[in-house]
Parts: sequence; C-alpha cells; structure tokens
Amino acid sequence: MLRHHVGTVALICLLSDALLIALGTGGVGLLVQQHPDVLVVLRWLGAAYLAWFAISSFRTAARPHALEMAATASKGSVVATTLALTYLNPHVYLDTVVMLGSLANQFGSYRWVFAAGAATGSVLWFTGLAYGARALRRPLAQPRTWRWIDVVIGVTMLGFAARLALV
Repeated sequence: MLRHHVGTVALICLLSDALLIALGTGGVGLLVQQHPDVLVVLRWLGAAYLAWFAISSFRTAARPHALEMAATASKGSVVATTLALTYLNPHVYLDTVVMLGSLANQFGSYRWVFAAGAATGSVLWFTGLAYGARALRRPLAQPRTWRWIDVVIGVTMLGFAARLALV
C-alpha cells in the first residue's frame, strides 16, 4: 500500500503459492496427512510468530511515527517479512499443500492442469492485490488510519495465535 517493493512482494507470494501447490500436487499433501507431526510443529511455530507479529503491531500503533518508519522499510526487511508471513503461516500449508494438493490429485492425469489453474489464480490474486492497493493510497497516507490498521492486525493475529495454540 505504500508502494515500496510491490513487485517483489507480489512475486514472492505468487511463486510461493505456485511452489506449495506443486508440492501438494506432487504428493506432499498426502505425506503431511500421513505425518501430522509436521503440521503440529508448523502450528506452534506459526502461533509463536503470530503472537510476536501481534505484539509488534500493537507497538507500532502506539508509536506516533509508525507511518514514517514503515515507509522507510528496506527491501531486505520487506522480503524477510513476506517470507515469514508466508512460510510460518500453517494455513498456507493447509490451503495449498493439503487441500489444493488433494483436490488436484482427484483429477488423475490432469492434476497438473488443475495445479496450473490454481497457480494462475494466485498470479491474478496477488498481482491484483499488490497493484490494486494504489486505490487506497489517499486514506492510507493518514497515520491515524495506520494506527487503526495495526490495532486490527494485532487483535486478528492474537486471535489466530490463540486458535492455533488451543487446537
């Protein structure tokens, strides 16, 4: 939304989705279903990360210069945050590897066509999301808006972390 490293973030997200869809289609979804310990580890890592992210969001909301700090984020920190939000999110594995992988494998020899369609959907989604955020540029230029967004993100992440921890 701040138009910093938009292409990089969109590319990481869509390539990650495509990779995870391919892994699920290739049979990793079945492997994860047979070895649920993998998801247990991911669940606890995800819960810890989401709790940390929530606390960070609350701290950012409490600071008067949060918007300026966010606007100066380096490409490296943006990449690291994007990778963490992607690969430490257990729902990503459930949605792409397990669910889409299982759906793809129901199509037999056409499973890779299904996977390609799902990956194409990701390309459209993440590209539209990344570049469509420009439309919100004006309201998001207000520090007050970002404070509210950070509070909502913090509450949401705490809820997800609690849900993961209590499942």
